[in-house]
Formats: sequence, structure tokens, C-alpha cells
Amino acid sequence: MPSKSIDNAFTARSLTGAATDPTHAGALSFMRRKYTKSLKGADAVVWGIPFDAAVSNRPGARFGPQAIRRASAIMDNDPQYPFERDLFEEMAVIDYGDCLLDYGNHQKTPATIEREAAKILKSGAFLVTLGGDHYVTWPLLKAHAAKHGKLALIQFDAHQDTWFDDGKRIDHGSFVIRAVRDEVIDPAHSIQIGIRTHAPEDCGIRMLHGHQIDEMAATAIANEIRMRVGDMPCYITFDIDCLDPAYAPGTGTPVAGGPSSAKMLSVLRQLGDLDIRGADIVEVAPAYDHADITAIAGAAVAQHYLGLLSEKRARR
Repeated sequence: MPSKSIDNAFTARSLTGAATDPTHAGALSFMRRKYTKSLKGADAVVWGIPFDAAVSNRPGARFGPQAIRRASAIMDNDPQYPFERDLFEEMAVIDYGDCLLDYGNHQKTPATIEREAAKILKSGAFLVTLGGDHYVTWPLLKAHAAKHGKLALIQFDAHQDTWFDDGKRIDHGSFVIRAVRDEVIDPAHSIQIGIRTHAPEDCGIRMLHGHQIDEMAATAIANEIRMRVGDMPCYITFDIDCLDPAYAPGTGTPVAGGPSSAKMLSVLRQLGDLDIRGADIVEVAPAYDHADITAIAGAAVAQHYLGLLSEKRARR
């Protein structure tokens, strides 16, 4: 088997090119990308933040990055669907590993995440982050806004995440109101998709509720997102609980009445013309999963981010 690879995450000689590890074996980096802390030559970086101390219901999202990496193993060989291309033929992607956090000192967590994200972004690479609970999006937004300016937020979620925040809380349900208040995001160009709960504030952000998107085609949802965001640089955050628990049981705060993974992936597929500056997938909690359903969905979301980036680079 001279053309086959094994443990490509460690043995890869180049940052580009497909891996050919068996899907059932080998080191489990994201889509078999090379594990490295060197940012030299990287067009995109996949990074994990194993943090779940901010959850309001079931913990376990600290294991999300591991689960997503494991589920991504089957995506590494053939041309990646639905992009009909080897995403890594010309695009150099690395797995940067995980953020090192002090589990006994959560007040240091946001600054640690922001500092490490800023280092990655300074290299010029596109950052795809694997959470972790949704609190991690707050320091990620700050790091991206410091580089790119105020952002439009595209949030796939069952929750608005606009609950009370005093600026000090470590809470996965308040990062949006903080980002609006601190002018990190522009609510007039931001949109939330899949909302199935009520919160005290909407912050002027456009909402597409769960019952609304149930009646809409994926193309109609994508068009709503495009119209809202316009030409602004944007950040996509995908809370896996946006999906109905039938498609994502492995999460901390599941809410019935959500869309399918197929529908939301189709929406993502149509956002390639937006000025996307960064993206994350959060709240995958594998302890509550069945047959890796949720982890597979999470890995597919992250793969779609890389697919959109690959197509954008090819159009240049």
C-alpha cells in the first residue's frame, strides 16, 4: 500500500494534500490535518477550546473538540461533499490543537482565549474554532473585531443569548448582549436563525424563529441572511442546539422544534459570497450523544466553513 498514509496528523510532510489514513485508524486531528503549533504557511487553522464551565444546564461540551475531531475522520479522503473538490489540494490547513485553560481559575479563561486567538489571527490565517460552550464565542468575537473591526454576527442557535450580563459573568447565555453593548458586533446587520426560546432583549438583531424557518426553504433562509449582513465583515457562530434534538441530542440545552442538519448545512453552503472572517461550532456534548449523531453534524458544519473558504480562494 505505497500510496496510503497513516497518522497523517503527525507524519504529513506538507500542509496541503489529502490524507489517506483508514477511516477507522490513525491519529484523530480534524480531517487528518497536521497537528502543529507553527502557523507558518497556514491558510486556515482549526483550534479547540475545551471549556464548559459557563453552561446553565448539562455540562460536557469540554469534550466537544475531541468528539468533532473523531467524527471528522471519515471526511478526509474523497473530494468533500458538497464542494466537489479536495479542500486541501491548494489550501493549507492545520490543526492547532486545543487552548490550555486553568480549570480552577475561570476568570482567566476569556483573556487566555482572546490572547491565543489574536496570535492565530495575526498570522493571517482563517480561524475555525471547535467549542466548548457558547461562552467561548465572546473572547473569539473580541479577537476577530480587534483585527477586522465591528462585525455582523450570524448566529445559528435555539437561544438568543441576550440574558443579563454585568460584564464579569462567565455565562454562555449572555455573550450576545455583551457584544452589542461593547460594540463588537453591529446588531443592525446581525441575524439569529432557529430561535426557539424567549429572552428579555432582542438587541435589535433580526431573528428567524424555529417555526418560521420550518416554513422556509434553505435558499430563502440564506437570502434573509445575505440581505441582513450585506457587505459587512461577518462572523458565524453555530450552536449545535440550533438543530432539533433528533439531529443533535448531544448538547447541553436541547430544544424541540428545530431544523434538520440537512437544511442548515444547505443554508451554510449558500453563504460563500459573504465576507466571512471567522467561524465556530459550539455546544457539542458527546456524553448525551447517540452513535456520534451530534459530533458528525458538528464536524460537517466545520467542514462547510473550510469548503466555503476553499471556494473563495479559488475565485481569486
